[in-house]
Amino acid sequence: MFSILRPFLFSLDPETAHDLAIKSLKFNYLPSKMFEVEDEQILNTELLGKNFPNPVGLAAGFDKSAEVYNSLLRFGFGFVEVGTVTPLKQFGNSKPRIFRLEEDGALINRLGFNNDGIEIIKKRIKSEKKKGVLGINIGPNKNTKDQKNDFCLGLKNFFDIADYITINISSPNTEGLRDFHDQEKLKDLLLALNKIKNENKINIPLLLKISPDIVDNHISEIADVAIKNDISGIILTNTTNSNRDKLMNNFKKEEGGLSGKPLQQISTDMIKKFYKQLNGKIPIIGVGGVNSGKSAYEKITAGASLLQLYTGLVYKGPLLVKNIKKELIQILKSEGLNNIKDAVGKGL
Repeated sequence: MFSILRPFLFSLDPETAHDLAIKSLKFNYLPSKMFEVEDEQILNTELLGKNFPNPVGLAAGFDKSAEVYNSLLRFGFGFVEVGTVTPLKQFGNSKPRIFRLEEDGALINRLGFNNDGIEIIKKRIKSEKKKGVLGINIGPNKNTKDQKNDFCLGLKNFFDIADYITINISSPNTEGLRDFHDQEKLKDLLLALNKIKNENKINIPLLLKISPDIVDNHISEIADVAIKNDISGIILTNTTNSNRDKLMNNFKKEEGGLSGKPLQQISTDMIKKFYKQLNGKIPIIGVGGVNSGKSAYEKITAGASLLQLYTGLVYKGPLLVKNIKKELIQILKSEGLNNIKDAVGKGL
């Protein structure tokens, strides 16, 4: 069905097409059985104190305001991450702000954390009980006077309803956000968040989402701070605001974060580097150009325990997750592996 609808959807502005997808997902009556695969149990992963039926998750950015996460879980995702959620509702940057680079299998976005804000999203999640593993990605408002405090508000409001919380310091579309990659600034932020955890006697996993544009000598610094400050997982990576030289589409010069196929090797290389630095102390969630079982397996053998995708869903439709799972199972069997966890870091 998606192959029939795709020409129509791609004739629309990308944001209009996305809004239409969200609206249609609110009435998703497709049976979840349609997205099941045989022998999926070998993809089962225990991580972050949770059971993931498979390692393929949906990245933050698709369901920004937590409107359709249960419908998305029915597509066969092992988990869904919503957000980025900011304390106050915000519109984001001016339109147009999403661009399809079809020849490159990529998107460029400069959305700027458009979302309904903590209060509305918190009520929404409480009223619609999650039917799977749900992560909440948090960040600061554009005009906030205190970005660190905005992160603290996110944790305070969501620690009792999320399965994990992602600290998004990596979007290229919010001014000053990537400054948190600085060792001292990151340490200060994580100390504040852990103080909230200790005061509330909570043990929710905190994940850290990293930019692909950091220089290599920052990797060991970030890994060290993460290990010493009880980070439960590192998401590699967010979108890149560089790496445009080899792109073909005319939109390549648009400002914003580039995602999809051009990010595939960049993020996989970063996974390898972090995997060596982390030395098994913190698991990695691999993101960037996951659009097939092969690309998924490459990230797993590079050191990722879980995966996330977004742009691949835009180009290949809802059956993508099922196809990735089928391909992963075939690869594992051909390699003589009994579970997906046995492949983590195998390529190093």
